[in-house]
Amino acid sequence: MSREATQDQAERVDTLLRENGLHPVFGAAEGTTVLVTEESGTEELASAAQAAGGVDRVVLTPGPQRLTSRHFSPQDTRVAVAGLDGPVIGGKGFVVIAGPCAVENQHQMTTVVDAVVAHGAAMLRGGAFKPRTSPYSFQGLGVAGLALLAEQRSRTGLPVVTEVVTPEDVERVAEESDMLQIGTRNMQNFALLREAGKSGRPVLLKRGMAATVEEWLLAAEYLMHMGNGDVVLCERGIRSYDRSTRFTLDLSAVAEAKRLTHLPVVVDPSHSTGRPHLVGPMSLAAAACGADGLLIDVHTDAQAALCDGAQALDGAQFAELMEQLKPVVEAVGRTLAQPRSPYLTQV
Repeated sequence: MSREATQDQAERVDTLLRENGLHPVFGAAEGTTVLVTEESGTEELASAAQAAGGVDRVVLTPGPQRLTSRHFSPQDTRVAVAGLDGPVIGGKGFVVIAGPCAVENQHQMTTVVDAVVAHGAAMLRGGAFKPRTSPYSFQGLGVAGLALLAEQRSRTGLPVVTEVVTPEDVERVAEESDMLQIGTRNMQNFALLREAGKSGRPVLLKRGMAATVEEWLLAAEYLMHMGNGDVVLCERGIRSYDRSTRFTLDLSAVAEAKRLTHLPVVVDPSHSTGRPHLVGPMSLAAAACGADGLLIDVHTDAQAALCDGAQALDGAQFAELMEQLKPVVEAVGRTLAQPRSPYLTQV
């Protein structure tokens, strides 16, 4: 539908499609209302829909993808986080998101955030809710962790992304963060995807550790057809037989996803490799192959970390990585996104 289309016009198009045997659902993309159907219509119906009031265009998309497809939107989507003053993922800027894997306490958050902000992180990350393989592992601070994240956001002025693990928590997590993360274990939690899609917040969708690229993109489709056009994909490694790394970072999937979808793609080199000495090289490779940003685990006291300390960079390693990134990012025609924060003048 066109940006000027009324609700009545959208409902009339919906009726037209239903009268011709289709079953459309309402969605959203690029600030407009869209009606999406999985069935095939006739050329006559396509012409009739195109001629209906309020219709901007009719798009025919082969295969199961609809809203995430390049056929729907040939131009790259840019996802603005935290409004006009926040970073834009998918534009010319290369966005680095950094922070600890898990929120542990105020001192830990303050020291880590000071380190990553001082060296150019444009967004903060940190898990308040942690879905862990073992029930005996640290599960996060929950609501108390959200409060610590919100405190850092207020202190620095930088937006935060944090994981949500249950549909019931979406509203609360959305209130305390600027972007919701769907983790690898929840990529096909369709109830969670639907709630996150309705949240009004941008969503960072991690690829499942055993998911194909198509399954990953169809999970994003769930978010978009619930009305959320601000979706960022995150490649975080897939399970393989090789135990020299925690997972196998599939950078070919980044290039393939960029070919198939208009959505931005970022890379998590920390969870994928699980090795600090590999985070730097894989970050450079991610920038070179077309990724739109990075999600990096940083901890200033990794040996005492309650979650995934073995993969975390310390402050000095993060600073070195940011220096190495700059020429690679510039070589592919981009620039490192700069944090917009009055706090920087105090650090």
